[in-house]
Amino acid sequence: MSTAPLPDAARQNWVDRYAPEGLKPWLKLGRFDRPIGIWLLLLPGWQGIMLALNQYDRPFGFYELWLIAGFAIGASLMRGAGCAVNDIVDRDFDAQVARTAMRPIPAGQISVKQAWAFVAGLCLISLCILLSMNLTSVLLGALSLGLVAAYPFMKRITWWPQAWLGLTFNWGALLGFAAATGGLFSLGWLHAEGLNQMGHLALSALLLYAGGVFWTLGYDTIYALQDIEDDVMAGVKSSARRLGSQVKPGVAVFYVLAVLLAGAAGFTAGLGPVFYVGLAAYALHLAWQVKALKPEDGVLALRLFKSNREAGLILLAAIAFNGLAF
Repeated sequence: MSTAPLPDAARQNWVDRYAPEGLKPWLKLGRFDRPIGIWLLLLPGWQGIMLALNQYDRPFGFYELWLIAGFAIGASLMRGAGCAVNDIVDRDFDAQVARTAMRPIPAGQISVKQAWAFVAGLCLISLCILLSMNLTSVLLGALSLGLVAAYPFMKRITWWPQAWLGLTFNWGALLGFAAATGGLFSLGWLHAEGLNQMGHLALSALLLYAGGVFWTLGYDTIYALQDIEDDVMAGVKSSARRLGSQVKPGVAVFYVLAVLLAGAAGFTAGLGPVFYVGLAAYALHLAWQVKALKPEDGVLALRLFKSNREAGLILLAAIAFNGLAF
């Protein structure tokens, strides 16, 4: 069955341009045609890794390089699995919403049973990656499954499913920090400091995580503006609907808290002056989003939402290069 680009995917995305026709529904089920979600899931993990390395002055070696690569692969796979679970649960809602009606499950291209098999395969590969890290990271990874599993139901029971997404998407900040503070769990021979190191969390990691939660609450509220009319008809709740005419100042408050908490994380970790220059750039980017936001313009909302890849990269750079001096 031929598939056309989905409404929130770039017209020239790699899946629609290059993937074999038979693979397109599967890649679209995992949202691989829309990589912005991978970035937004990955960046908190990378930020947590770099925060730990700089806070404890750890050298960047083979294990740390593996963490960067492993988190990239894992984020891609787990984002795909999470999206598939979301589509399984929301298949009836998705069929009623113009932007989502042609997703593979509601469009009849992939069955629910096939989608569950897809989820299981991605999770199994991700588990193999997770088991290469320390015990604390493995435990944190296991705990995240509860957040992932509950997320699709949040829009039915709360006006703030975007807040739950924030708790879920930024879990990598904790996992990355813990992974970077210890050696490997099951592959300890790859790391000079030996086997079975636990890894740990610090206040700075918790502050970074909290800041990420508010960041996600802001950008996903912007994303939800695309679907307000359809969500009303389908009975789906969202922060955009809850805020109503106050959505713009609401997003501004979320972003202010995101910046303040990220700054507190850097201060607690003892980061240098370059971090605060980067933090200011991060704040300016978020302020630009709020200023440009027009709640009635869904196309603009999608563009502003996607710009959060750059916002996250700015904060990552601020953390990673904090040791530079003027």
